[in-house]
Amino acid sequence: MNKIITSENIPIKLWLDHLEQGALEQAKNLANLPFAYKHIAIMPDCHVGYGMPIGGVMAAKDVIIPNAVGVDIGCGVCAVKTSLKHIERKNLKKLVANIRKLVPVGFNWHKKAQSKGKMPPIKQKNNCPIVHQEYKKALRQLGTLGGGNHFIEIQKGSDGHIWFMVHTGSRNLGKKVADHYNKVAIKINKNLTLKVHAKLQLAFLPLNIAEAKLYKNEMEYSVLFALANRKLIVHTVKNAFSHLFQQITYNQTIDIAHNYALEEKHFKRSVIIHRKGAIKAEKGQLGIIPGSQGTKSYIVCGKGNLESFMSCAHGAGRKLGRRQAIKTLDFKKEIFSLNKKNILHSLNKIKDLDEAPSAYKNIDIVMQNQTDLIDIVLKLSPLAVIKG
Repeated sequence: MNKIITSENIPIKLWLDHLEQGALEQAKNLANLPFAYKHIAIMPDCHVGYGMPIGGVMAAKDVIIPNAVGVDIGCGVCAVKTSLKHIERKNLKKLVANIRKLVPVGFNWHKKAQSKGKMPPIKQKNNCPIVHQEYKKALRQLGTLGGGNHFIEIQKGSDGHIWFMVHTGSRNLGKKVADHYNKVAIKINKNLTLKVHAKLQLAFLPLNIAEAKLYKNEMEYSVLFALANRKLIVHTVKNAFSHLFQQITYNQTIDIAHNYALEEKHFKRSVIIHRKGAIKAEKGQLGIIPGSQGTKSYIVCGKGNLESFMSCAHGAGRKLGRRQAIKTLDFKKEIFSLNKKNILHSLNKIKDLDEAPSAYKNIDIVMQNQTDLIDIVLKLSPLAVIKG
């Protein structure tokens, strides 16, 4: 831990030296919520979000906050170790081309619905009305990457093996759930004795009301859908590998989500832990912390630090907003840096600068700031990156 802010109702514990003003104000808003418990934990990749900063962890007493989970419910990363120890560049190019043909990216979905057997089961229609409403569309979203910071990356591990990594979430299904229940929470908050000012974007649902139970059901389904989405993409990427390398095997798979709320016990009390851009880091638990498309990613092992609610960073974290990155970064310099590292990157036009390496924080500093939260197990260097 680097710093503690004690000016608010409860402390804000920071695992970084400097927090941008917008994210700091959001952290203070969290610390002043009447149901926030013990302290607010801010991870080293933190930056401003909607209502709650990305890279924030909050324990809440008896309420759940849709915006403290976010719109990409269940978003996470899956890393897969292969038996390969080398890929020639010509084969790497073929592999990337094959994956792009097989996995829809950006706003694209599958033209045909995927098998219902690949979807998480819905127990009862009445328990998940938004999921039921969006189910047919979700069948075409399953196995698609999306845009923004989502990616498929081929990597060389410090263990000498080729790995690949998939970062994606619950696609439009999760967004529909998030948007619906945030609106529900805003409406309900107007009639509660305990209120949170609308401008804070932190409307909440008391756990004892039906709407909170519905949100929990639909959020949990969205988490499972995001996992199923990654699993199908992983299966597709494996097929692309196997098409080029017939003797390939897969030795290890790690998957971890970073946008969800979960009932946990901390400091002798049952609370709802909201991890928004943070991963669970219980003692001995493996996790994944990706860098940008030009930097290393990490497989880590949690230390179970109670002060972070057993959490750690979920990635490098943005240094520049998307518009700011496009306006201020030098396209030629970013291309030169990636080409110098011999990476097959996804920086093809000026608009792609929002995902340039320089738009993100220094992953080495992010990792240094959380040595009390995790141990590094493995380093993964990018060879090729596929983005929307």
